[in-house]
Amino acid sequence: MDFISGEILYINKPLNWTSFTLVRKLRNKLCGKLGVHKLKVGHAGTLDPLATGVMIVCTGKKTKLIETFQYQTKEYIATIKLGETTPSFDLETAIDGVYPAGHITKELTEEKLKEFVGEIQQVPPTYSACKVDGKRAYEFAREGRDVELKPKLLVIDEIELLDYSFPLIKVRVVCSKGTYIRALARDIGIALDSGAHLTALERTRIGEVTLDQCISGEQIEEFVDALID
Repeated sequence: MDFISGEILYINKPLNWTSFTLVRKLRNKLCGKLGVHKLKVGHAGTLDPLATGVMIVCTGKKTKLIETFQYQTKEYIATIKLGETTPSFDLETAIDGVYPAGHITKELTEEKLKEFVGEIQQVPPTYSACKVDGKRAYEFAREGRDVELKPKLLVIDEIELLDYSFPLIKVRVVCSKGTYIRALARDIGIALDSGAHLTALERTRIGEVTLDQCISGEQIEEFVDALID
């Protein structure tokens, strides 16, 4: 493989790694093996540290393809806890609200999920990389400052209830670029007249690239060693 001219890798991002951590580890390993000081390496679509799953990573001249991959449809498996909220809409922050949830049933959940299929307006999480006045929204959030984010038009192609084990539900979501599954969890809670937050997230597909085509993030060094003698 010619990583300097450009290659495309499919990697399963491990839990608690940032997307930047994955790219940095791969770049450092490649530079060391190839004996170069610099190498273009980029990814097509950020995953939160608490999410796992498919990441497409490009090197060299193939980084020009990143934007094309970013606009491809993505599929996620999300685990959501009903009846509780957190400021970040996931487990990054502590529970800040408890809401009645005894009225929620499997049938009601399936009915409400249907409302999210198609074009939707979604307000991004405050704990996100969205820019406000040149600053990342999460920077304001971590300073305890309020910030107003504008809703964005997104498309949810499919949403399916895979498991109902109250207070946990597991859903499969097929969606467009820019969809925040954490924000979707928040909105599902609101639709159910309760609260909700994300407890686990796995990206299972980007375009035609699926998890079974990916190497594990923990195997990056071993993978590079096997390709470059």
